[in-house]
Amino acid sequence: MHIHILGICGTFMGGVALLAKAAGHTVSGSDQNVYPPMSTQLQQQGIVLSEGYDPAHITDEVDQVVIGNAMSRGNPVVEYVLNKNIPYTSGPQWLSENVLSNRWVLAVAGTHGKTTTSSMLAWILEYAGLKPGFLIGGVPENFGLSARFGEYPFFVVEADEYDTAFFDKRSKFVHYQPRTCVLNNLEFDHADIFDDLAAIQKQFHHLVRTVPGEGKIIMNGAETHLDEVIAMGCWTPVERFSIAGDDWSMRNIAQDGSQFDVYVDEEKAGTVSWKLNGNHNRMNALAAIAAARHAGVPAKDACDALAEFKGIKRRMELIGEVNGIRVFDDFAHHPTAITETLIAAKEIAGDRRIIAILEPRSNTMRMGVHKQELMGSLQGADQIYLFEPENLGWDLRDMAKHSATPASVFDDTAELIQAVCTQAQSGDHILVMSNGGFEALHSRLLQKLAA
Repeated sequence: MHIHILGICGTFMGGVALLAKAAGHTVSGSDQNVYPPMSTQLQQQGIVLSEGYDPAHITDEVDQVVIGNAMSRGNPVVEYVLNKNIPYTSGPQWLSENVLSNRWVLAVAGTHGKTTTSSMLAWILEYAGLKPGFLIGGVPENFGLSARFGEYPFFVVEADEYDTAFFDKRSKFVHYQPRTCVLNNLEFDHADIFDDLAAIQKQFHHLVRTVPGEGKIIMNGAETHLDEVIAMGCWTPVERFSIAGDDWSMRNIAQDGSQFDVYVDEEKAGTVSWKLNGNHNRMNALAAIAAARHAGVPAKDACDALAEFKGIKRRMELIGEVNGIRVFDDFAHHPTAITETLIAAKEIAGDRRIIAILEPRSNTMRMGVHKQELMGSLQGADQIYLFEPENLGWDLRDMAKHSATPASVFDDTAELIQAVCTQAQSGDHILVMSNGGFEALHSRLLQKLAA
């Protein structure tokens, strides 16, 4: 079968493409924005990519079109598919019917940490010799791919609450029917599709309804918003994790974050010694270890596995170092994630300066939903540089005026790079945060620093 995927360079749809290719299908795809790392890994797998949404990309050989949730009515290729009566489906529905059927699905949901926790969980299962399949919204360094079919029965999926498609407004994760379900945290986000927090909680409740009674829910015990979801109805045993006081907890955390002990029911289960930093990553690790135990991996083995966990592209990823100046890339685009990322950066940097560069690119951020919290979330940096994209729905410069930390705003990336290079000095840690390509700012910044 020839499958054509619309929106193929999104992290989820790119993963669907890889799985379809592994299942023996001919796969092609179209996207408006084709950039690494997704474009690179797709092309390496022999998947043909087309720039833009020209109906001519849908050739007579195409048997089915998989439509990404970024596509909407009025798009010329969407209208062509509908008018020509070409069979179509959504990415989550295709995944459910063609990959997840009859498998032990381990789903990781939450506002933050889904990609990291899913990657840790997949690696723990791999380390234990279980050879899981997975679909993750990023590229785990241990695998080099965002998705693979794997062997039966285990499949790890990053369970996103965003809507499924223009014709299916349910959250993606209701299609997955997990046996093991991780609920990392829950805050208001995706203001372009959800009116308020209660609307998101309702979708999480729908997810909880799909978990069997013989399954397991692994939940952040410090999240009252998740407690409210469980109170709506739960038919599955729940294990909670937190820094201290729940079924799963952590103790004896090293000052640089390189080591901590894992406790289960007040008994030490193992020690994690690793390269990651930040309390958010330690919480992600607890969730992954707990989920892996439900799949049969002893907690000690899971802790040992994380010693070899290499991280994920675009999650505090060191892009390069020039003249003692280190440049990191991170996906953070929500105030809570920005705060936690800067705390982790401080563990790495110690007493050295942190220069934060942020592009407020997500739909929610562009709408100004989190504008009041944004500057506060950046105060962990020593210097702040903000990029103002076109058609931002609020005054970023006015917000920057209220920052206690020096903050500058630019609407041109070349000028921003020049300003950073003028200020940067040996020992600085430059953290670039965006959930998009950011005009290849990382590589351009390194080139300018080298020059």
